[in-house]
Amino acid sequence: MTDKVILLVEDNPDDEALTLRALKKNNILNEVVVARDGAEALDYVFATNQYTGREVTNWPAVVLLDLKLPKVGGLEVLKRIRADERTRSMPVVIVTSSREEQDMMEGYNSGVNSYVRKPVDFGQFVEAVKQIGLYWLLLNEPPIPPRRT
Repeated sequence: MTDKVILLVEDNPDDEALTLRALKKNNILNEVVVARDGAEALDYVFATNQYTGREVTNWPAVVLLDLKLPKVGGLEVLKRIRADERTRSMPVVIVTSSREEQDMMEGYNSGVNSYVRKPVDFGQFVEAVKQIGLYWLLLNEPPIPPRRT
C-alpha cells in the first residue's frame, strides 16, 4: 500500500540516502517525508511552521527516528509525541547507530514502539529496512488517529 507516509527523521545525509535507497531496493514505494532535525520533525507531526495546514490526524504509518539530532534530540521528539493526546499512539521506531544502553532504555521508557540499531554493513542495513518496512507498513495494524474536535 503506497498511500501510507513514512516520516524519516535523519540529519546525516549519507544515512538518509542509504535509507531511501534501501526502501526503494525493497520495493517500499511509500512517500517518505524527510525531517533533517528534531524541530522539523515536530513541525511535521503537529502541522506547524512550513507544515501548517497539514491535517494533524493524517499520521505517518511509521516515524523512523534517529536519536542524535540537531535543534531537538530524538528522545525529546519522542517525549513530545507521547505527551500529546492527538499523537500519543503514533508508531515510532528509533533507528540509530547509538550503542548506549541508556539511550535504548530511555527510548522504551518514553514509549517507543521499537528500537533498531543501524547495521554498519549495507547489505544488513538493506535487510533491516526491509523488515521494518514489511512489519510497520504491511503487518502492523496501526491505531486510528483521534478525530479533530
